[in-house]
Amino acid sequence: MTTIVVRSPLAGWCLPLEEVPDAVFAQKMAGEGVAIEPTDGIVHAPCDGEVLFPKEARHALTVRTAGGQDVLIHVGIDTVKLDGAGFQRLVAAGQRVRAGEPVLQFDLDLVARKAASAATPVLVTAGGRIVRAVTGRIVAVGDVLFEIEADIAAAPTAPSTPQGPEERRHFGVPFEHGLHARPASVIAGALKPYEAEVFVHAKGRSANARSTTAMMSLGVRCGDRIEVVATGTHALHALDALDSLFTQPTPPAAAGMPKPATSERRSAVIACRGIAVGPAVQWTQAEIAVPEAGRGVTEEREALKLAIGRVREHLKSLAAEASGEQLAVLEAHVELVDDPELARHAADLVARGQSAGHAWRQATRATVALLSTLEDPRMRERTADLRDLENQVLRVLVGKGPSSSRELPLGAIVIADELLPSQLAAMDRERLAGIVMARGGATSHVAIIAASQGIPALVAAGRAVLDVPEGTIVILDAEEGRLHADPKPEQRAQVERSLAQRAVEKTADLARAGEPGATKDGTHIAVYANLGSLDDAKSAVTHGAEGCGLLRTEFLFLDRREAPDEDEQLHAYQSIADALGDRPLTIRTLDIGGDKPIAYLPMPHEDNPALGLRGLRTSLWRPELLHTQLRAILRVKPASQVRILLPMVTDASEIRLVRSFVDEHCRALGLDSAPALGIMIETPASAILADQLVNHADFLSIGTNDLSQYTLAMDRGHPELASQLDALHPSVLRLIALAADAGRSAGKEVAVCGGLGSDVTAIPILVGLGVDEVSAVPAAIPRIKRVLRERTLAECEALAREALLQSTAADVRALTGAKR
Repeated sequence: MTTIVVRSPLAGWCLPLEEVPDAVFAQKMAGEGVAIEPTDGIVHAPCDGEVLFPKEARHALTVRTAGGQDVLIHVGIDTVKLDGAGFQRLVAAGQRVRAGEPVLQFDLDLVARKAASAATPVLVTAGGRIVRAVTGRIVAVGDVLFEIEADIAAAPTAPSTPQGPEERRHFGVPFEHGLHARPASVIAGALKPYEAEVFVHAKGRSANARSTTAMMSLGVRCGDRIEVVATGTHALHALDALDSLFTQPTPPAAAGMPKPATSERRSAVIACRGIAVGPAVQWTQAEIAVPEAGRGVTEEREALKLAIGRVREHLKSLAAEASGEQLAVLEAHVELVDDPELARHAADLVARGQSAGHAWRQATRATVALLSTLEDPRMRERTADLRDLENQVLRVLVGKGPSSSRELPLGAIVIADELLPSQLAAMDRERLAGIVMARGGATSHVAIIAASQGIPALVAAGRAVLDVPEGTIVILDAEEGRLHADPKPEQRAQVERSLAQRAVEKTADLARAGEPGATKDGTHIAVYANLGSLDDAKSAVTHGAEGCGLLRTEFLFLDRREAPDEDEQLHAYQSIADALGDRPLTIRTLDIGGDKPIAYLPMPHEDNPALGLRGLRTSLWRPELLHTQLRAILRVKPASQVRILLPMVTDASEIRLVRSFVDEHCRALGLDSAPALGIMIETPASAILADQLVNHADFLSIGTNDLSQYTLAMDRGHPELASQLDALHPSVLRLIALAADAGRSAGKEVAVCGGLGSDVTAIPILVGLGVDEVSAVPAAIPRIKRVLRERTLAECEALAREALLQSTAADVRALTGAKR
């Protein structure tokens, strides 16, 4: 055996292939290796050898060692779509190079903006296996990445003639960018089970179909015709396997994502419900130009320090006047702008001669590229915050104010690729009617701020919305998740009449919001509020909430560097309890993991975080946070006002264990009795076992968001499935009915605190299923109380029975005359 050392061709963060946002690379279909999030744009030879370039492509290269080992470097993900823009070869194809010699130059800014990711896989595609790989740290050019163990006896020899029949077949290439790395890897992977030698013939050349780099070198484009020749025992089977790939009307999923729809009416993810009509405002902003070279290390370092300081003070001044979610976002941005790793990275680049602006841009975008590879959608959505800070600091460096603003027309529907929090904060709220973003997610900071301010908002709407002409009248329908451009006059008039009617109803509803929730025949249904801050609590009281059915305590734990201590938590909980007066306060223990990770509690890698350490599982995995939180909750006065709610419970033993913790802390604090301890029903398992779990819990609270996700097997953060994920699906309603029946039999309260509790269409059905309490966003409470007053309990029960017999969520909504 001989060992070949492969050194880092780039400076940056080295990560495992599993974290690359591309199935072919992450599943190692293209080969074993690692990936690098680059911080500069020069690729160096990772070892001695001959440089091979894919024909007509500039974004990838292979270095072939004397022993026949192929090391592939593929700059970025989906960079084939750049058609070579921003890439420059520094050596000729076939040239021999030494390790560390520059071989390729690329525009990192362009790749960061235009490609799916800047993550650069470094793979062994032929000739050996990897040992002693390095990941999870910063690497410099020339640092050892891994070693290749290669058998000298296995060095290339003349190919033997395969035994068996020969089969030939012609194909047209359907892949959008030809046989680039991903489809070539898919083809090679499809051939693995078969004993056959397979070659692709095109343009007078041939390549081994099991070699990704060989196929890339053919330069085959979309629409080209190729001949595939297979020889061996499984020759026919091999061609059949390829037939299923090449005869698709569109490329396989791993070979390229489908193009976005171009329709002006498109389903999107709803970030904040509502409807608005107004002129489209396309929010675009040219990238701020900054020089690459600095004017001296001392001068550039001081300029960067002053710019960061000015942005910090600007954020603090905005925070002093903000509240609720917007305050939390601004405080998180203050933390980010002071991040020591970000500052260190920028300082290192300044020390190498870069300007303050270029160094800051490179440092923030390297972190953006790293976050973009993570599986957790919430962490990926934090990239918008970093881009926001990048923009603010660069604006100061070029002599502008930190925030950009623009005068809006009255009733503006702002459309953007991705809106930044500072941009939203600078908009005139009196003129802004709605927001539509081509990208983004429902848990992005812009979406959270929009929801907190009641601004109808759609996210992940697709790039087609960016083609809506400026000034075009549009209908933003954030009830069905659609944007209608240039509607017909009668359609616009109908929506405007509906909005006027809603305004009248809203005024009337608010006037009666202080009345208790009750059906037409006087059956009391408690209408509580879901809270995430002190300002939410104040708003809940204004809107007639009878209490808090769910306090999401994550607002204290996310977007910070260390966990809040017991006293900080107590102060927050007590402030909210005081704001509610004598109304009940249900405090949910920390619900992290899955889509809500926290930086100071490193989570183990999970292939599917939604099925891993979630909610109470995380708290029991690291119980020190749970104990601190329980002590803070138990110190709230008066104790009779507080209830404790446990998330993601699936086993009675979990309830018993936490109850023992609560009893232990009650004794230590000298309390005579413990508060009520409830559990969330969020999985099919807990709903099916509700009749057992309720014997150990004091009340049940149904979380319909996760219950729908797990029942329907649809990721609730998936933009393409958002319109299908409906908690009124009969399968979800049947599980709610099981939990409600269990609570009724045990004489214990059953609440709904998930998104369905804010859906006025669902309220009569929930009541008919036996739900005693609904907990909703504060703004929905007055309307929910009106809906309750319009039906008797018997009518609600009849509607619920009929809903359980339906086949789809659409059928259920049709019963109520409502649409999704």
